[in-house]
Amino acid sequence: MQDCISFVQNLQMSTYILGIESSCDDTSAAIIKDDTILANVIANQEIHHKYGGVVPELASRSHQQNIIPVIHSALQEAKINKKQLDAIAFTRGPGLLGSLLVGTSFAKAFALGLDIPLIEIDHLDAHILAHFAQKPGNRITTPKFPFLCLTVSGGHSQIVRVNDYFDMKILGQTIDDAAGEAFDKAAKIMGLPYPGGPIIDQLAVQGDPHKFSFPFPRIPQLNYSFSGLKTSFLYFLRDELKKDDDFIEKNKVDLAASVQYTIVETLMKKLVLASKETGIKEIAIAGGVSANSGLRNAIKDGEEKYGWKTYVPAFEFTTDNAAMIAITGLFKFQKGEFTDQKAAPYARSKFSIKNK
Repeated sequence: MQDCISFVQNLQMSTYILGIESSCDDTSAAIIKDDTILANVIANQEIHHKYGGVVPELASRSHQQNIIPVIHSALQEAKINKKQLDAIAFTRGPGLLGSLLVGTSFAKAFALGLDIPLIEIDHLDAHILAHFAQKPGNRITTPKFPFLCLTVSGGHSQIVRVNDYFDMKILGQTIDDAAGEAFDKAAKIMGLPYPGGPIIDQLAVQGDPHKFSFPFPRIPQLNYSFSGLKTSFLYFLRDELKKDDDFIEKNKVDLAASVQYTIVETLMKKLVLASKETGIKEIAIAGGVSANSGLRNAIKDGEEKYGWKTYVPAFEFTTDNAAMIAITGLFKFQKGEFTDQKAAPYARSKFSIKNK
């Protein structure tokens, strides 16, 4: 009975939650006061650049080095004491198991030491619910339920119908490669450094998106496929390089613009179809690829073309970050949904977002 009374009393006061994100190669900690982000600290791992991709073993070792300094910095930036925390939210999955294990283990130990609740978070849920995170003194309009969210990253490409904070349904998803992977692979084929997606975007702004044509996949329903585009791009450059060794260098900006146009149009065609089929015009994007300027412009153009109300996340909430973990943790805290010390990380998503 006393626990119930304490829980109700906590809901009547400001709630402070620490969010911990360690699903891949970014170690992040955030502090949230109610729905306002007080701190969102991210430590990047530069070591992976020389390998052209994330090395799981190196990522987990770097998380071990970064997690305590990152959390310390977040508490300092938020100007609160750890004893003011009401709960700790952590990414349980999906992601790299070694990386997730570092964040999960620390969160469990920290919560146990502080004797506060522990909240497990699904990484994909958090990307979507990042739209509800507020910044101090700058409140934004949040999506109204139900809304459609195009979640695009290096590992996922999905169209999700969001009926409530934890009532979500996948309407379509990639059957092979994700959009973010297609960007990075195209960049790698062109000889650009890792991560290649942002560099493709920077070059594309200067190029002609219609200079080169690449095939659009013909996938049924609302699903995606990007493996064919990668193959087509590879073979195209192989043939052109036989004619001119400097073809890529001479056409770098146009190649970037053309491949970006193809990826963005592929994503948009299915999103437009999903909106028509569901009648939903509240449209959001989330995930690392939502930072891409071509996709952000295409989504905003949808307001005039299709009568959409669109929601584009702030850049700091697009890539992996703990602010999205903390805000998702807040909603679970308000529902009293906590986990225990038996929680173990999982590599593939198996919880909140499901086909029903």
